[in-house]
Amino acid sequence: MNNITQHKGTLTLIGRVKNSYVGNPQFMLNCDGCNFRTQANSMIVYCINNYLDKEVTVTLGTHRGCLTLDTIKGV
Repeated sequence: MNNITQHKGTLTLIGRVKNSYVGNPQFMLNCDGCNFRTQANSMIVYCINNYLDKEVTVTLGTHRGCLTLDTIKGV
């Protein structure tokens, strides 16, 4: 992952995107005006509901040309 940045704001769900090739879900999210997706086959998608509509700090990076969630932490 390249170009890692940190953002603080309210996490909102934009929508669900196509599952990974092994069937794990992926989501499109927004925080602090940045739209990003979850990484394929990442365990973080299974706890993302705990952070929705709450203040969070996220680190985002570019992965395969797309802005992607690296870490998330509640404020």
